[in-house]
Amino acid sequence: MNWNRAAVLTLSDKGARGERVDQSGPALVAWLAKHQVDTVAQAILPDELDSIAEQLTNWADADVADLILTTGGTGLSPRDVTPEATRQVIDRPVPGLAELMRLESLKITPMAALSRAEVGIRKRVLIVNLPGSPKAALENLQAIWPVLGHGIDKMRGDQQDCAGRFGV
Repeated sequence: MNWNRAAVLTLSDKGARGERVDQSGPALVAWLAKHQVDTVAQAILPDELDSIAEQLTNWADADVADLILTTGGTGLSPRDVTPEATRQVIDRPVPGLAELMRLESLKITPMAALSRAEVGIRKRVLIVNLPGSPKAALENLQAIWPVLGHGIDKMRGDQQDCAGRFGV
């Protein structure tokens, strides 16, 4: 793995107002640390499309991290706008990672079919939308982890051949 910087953005109206303690963000930070990834930026914002898009853009354009994980705002409620904000700022979608998260989550709960999570690239940063619950956020991250490092390395310019890397 040639990358080691992540940013974590929690999207929650109640969390941003201080009415709920964020558990997903800290759970992701702890999980990343166990996997030798430094969390270099962390924030909590309300479910506001423009604010989310602005934060994602600022972090990606400043190359603050190799990976931005969002947690929350991926469901069907009217305030769940994280996927829309992500689609607004990415240059290239990476639908296979979002599909893999849903596929693996469906093995755990049928509610995974309601996820609208997006994954995409802005400049040289991968943005991944995760669910808002700590358990689901970690399950989704674990689902894509085996290929995530290779994807980020390639996105950031690694010229190494893919063949042989995963027994292909």
